[in-house]
Amino acid sequence: MAFKKKLSVNWKLQSSEKADLSGKEISIPEYRSNDWYHASVPSTVLATLVDNHVYRDPYFGKNMEKIPPEQFNVPWWYRTEFDLSPEQINKTVLISFDGINYKANIWLNSKQIVTSQTANGAFRRIKFDITENIIPGKNVLAVEVIPPKPGDFSIGFVDWNLDPPDNNMGIFRDVTLHFNSGVSVENPFVETHFNTEIPKQAALTVTTELVNYTNKTVSGILKGAIDKLLFSKPVTLAPGELKCVSFTPEEFLELNILKPQLWWPNNLGNPSLYKLELFFEINKEVSDFNEVAFGIRKVEDYINEGGHRGFKINGHKVLIKGAGWTDDLFLQDTHESLEAQIAYVKHMNLNCIRLEGFWGKDQKLYDLCDQNGILIMAGWSCHWEHEQYLGKPIDPRYGGITEPEEINLIAQSWEDQILWVRNHPSIFVWTVGSDMVPHPELEKKYIETFNKYDRTRPYLNSTGGVGSEQGIITETEIVSEISGSSRVKMLGPYAYTPPIYWYTNKNLGGAYGFNTETCPGANVPALESIKKMIPENHLWPVNKIWEFHCGKNDFSTLDRYQKAISARYGKASDVTEFAKKAQLLNYELMRPMFEAFQANKYIATGIIQWMLNSAWPNMYWQLYDTFLMPNGAFYGTKKACEPIHLLYNYGTHSVYMINDTIKEIKNHWAQIRIFNINSSEIFNETVKINTKGESSSAILELPDFKNITTTYFLDLRLHDEKGNEITNNFYWLSTKEDVLDYEAEFEDWPFYTPSKEYADLSQLNTMPKVSLAVNYNFEVTGDKQVVKVVLKNPADKIAFFIDLNVAGKKSGKTILPLFWDDNYFSLLPGETKEINATYAIKDMGNEEPVLNISGWNVEEK
Repeated sequence: MAFKKKLSVNWKLQSSEKADLSGKEISIPEYRSNDWYHASVPSTVLATLVDNHVYRDPYFGKNMEKIPPEQFNVPWWYRTEFDLSPEQINKTVLISFDGINYKANIWLNSKQIVTSQTANGAFRRIKFDITENIIPGKNVLAVEVIPPKPGDFSIGFVDWNLDPPDNNMGIFRDVTLHFNSGVSVENPFVETHFNTEIPKQAALTVTTELVNYTNKTVSGILKGAIDKLLFSKPVTLAPGELKCVSFTPEEFLELNILKPQLWWPNNLGNPSLYKLELFFEINKEVSDFNEVAFGIRKVEDYINEGGHRGFKINGHKVLIKGAGWTDDLFLQDTHESLEAQIAYVKHMNLNCIRLEGFWGKDQKLYDLCDQNGILIMAGWSCHWEHEQYLGKPIDPRYGGITEPEEINLIAQSWEDQILWVRNHPSIFVWTVGSDMVPHPELEKKYIETFNKYDRTRPYLNSTGGVGSEQGIITETEIVSEISGSSRVKMLGPYAYTPPIYWYTNKNLGGAYGFNTETCPGANVPALESIKKMIPENHLWPVNKIWEFHCGKNDFSTLDRYQKAISARYGKASDVTEFAKKAQLLNYELMRPMFEAFQANKYIATGIIQWMLNSAWPNMYWQLYDTFLMPNGAFYGTKKACEPIHLLYNYGTHSVYMINDTIKEIKNHWAQIRIFNINSSEIFNETVKINTKGESSSAILELPDFKNITTTYFLDLRLHDEKGNEITNNFYWLSTKEDVLDYEAEFEDWPFYTPSKEYADLSQLNTMPKVSLAVNYNFEVTGDKQVVKVVLKNPADKIAFFIDLNVAGKKSGKTILPLFWDDNYFSLLPGETKEINATYAIKDMGNEEPVLNISGWNVEEK
């Protein structure tokens, strides 16, 4: 018999305004719910209404405005019926709720088993013994979900986009039945230790909680297995006792693992995982079983010479290269969507995502990060730190959690979340505050939780701190009375920022320290995605419907973005030209942000792009959109974060060699060439490359060029000792440099540094058209299809900013998700390039795939 059963299907949903009977009456088999909406769990109320076609296409145009929010001011009922077998009835039966937003009264078979005083808080996890309430055959569960109100510590999207009309009310995480023979195995945990200098042996400590749900003393044997390693010990539990049981490596020598397979972040090694299985046996019968995956890895933090915090994994200082995650606006992410998105993160050479809020309707997101070597910063959102979002007055240092009752609720919620996800090796740091620090009494409770449940990771009291005395994000300096400064920074920028900023700024968001959230501005998606979110008659010019799909407050328009496009590349005349120039800007601005932190490694310890993805179709802060279409910033990030990389430093006009692997590079050579706007080569030099692992070094300072065209190109190539090209990088530059306005004044807060002058790249518009020669074929590999493309530029002019795409022949729609080796690249005169893309066969539908080629000055094919 299974030890768990998820109650995920056969739910019904209805408003309390229509289902106006009591929970006692609703939770009996005879209750007629024929006019209720079909539902599943996890879900939110609005997501269920959309699934039932009450509201259609809410993410398109301004359709969201057609959804009346008043209907969500009252409770809504979730109801399900489930059958229990005679064997299940004879067990001790528990029910758990991993997340209800925001409060709930819960009824089972006409009896109330939980009140809203207990089921209170979006991030509480609750479990109850329902053995006395269940019956053989059909059982009825009814949950009255009470919506969050202003001042509640709910799920939120801050200023990233509009709010969902229902504020995500619902049962947004799993509901599960648990069966045992009187004793349950709960909250297993594996703590790993090893010498990072000589990791030949790892010592594991296994802990778990045993709970005796009977009124009798119970004796049994707790057995554990990790692969082929077996260990056990006898345990006696008093009636109703909860006992923490541990297996230490001193007591159980088999828990000292020789030659352990370590868990490594992306591009540093394999993210190896182990599985722990635990059984509690009573008289040779298994009472309960639990299992978790875990990794053997060691996380440490350190303070560099500049006083900034960095992080080490398995003894190696890791430059954090990440982006901010958000769930879907209606919390509707599927496992398939999550798999695609984490594959994108890995494909971009990122090694981290930041969760501002404990996202995920289950643990799939965390599992995928474990499996792919993607680090996670996990913690609370700033949604609770600002009055506009929380809905009640806040303290300028501690945010909205200040009263004893609030502190107790959030401290318990934090403990619940830690116990839920602490086994995931991908989580490398807990963030108990975002823009502010926790109230001292709350931070004390957090520390108690860490000491009791997780001593394997550091925590940040805030993701701001360094430079907070400048008043960028908060009114007061963000320093904890208990733990001091977090020694990481959150100083912006959040709007249009030219490449030179990241290399030259020394007091705000530039490439020093750990910038926990920052970006070069909005990221308008590709034209195909724009058409999926904006009605055809509103595609041009940019208008209020476009702005409806922007952020809030200072981020509610594209004014700065449009100005930058016009100043750098020339004003767009229609939506097609605007979308093309948008991708060029996205790439040009995103690449140097990540590259500057690569170039300044060790001075710089981490960078989190704000954001990775979007909660709904958006114009802001995204490397790919909600349709899974990458934009120019996606491939700018992929290029910038290559572990072996050549880059251009906009501040010193130097070329840098980056080796972000742990291996040496020997006998390589770099070729550095400059071309004018007419594609004539005016500079060509080679540099020998021998570099240590985990290093960054300047290899050549470019000379000043006289009589060069205003717009020109820099081409960087790295070759191994046999002449094979390892990597390349291509820049479009201007003799007229960007000039920042650090003296600019702001009405509210200085969320970016405006520009006084813009680089002039308008000569790009004069480039003659180029026709490329192309050969390609499609191959099937398992459940994937690969398109292999050979492109040749036969012209004597550069083919600039080439965009490749695979689409359905009939629909013309891009097959997504789509993984190109490279995209938005350029070809020199006479150059040939081989490039592949991979996608899932199932994502093709029944269509024949076709290759589309376009570019800045490339004839479409």
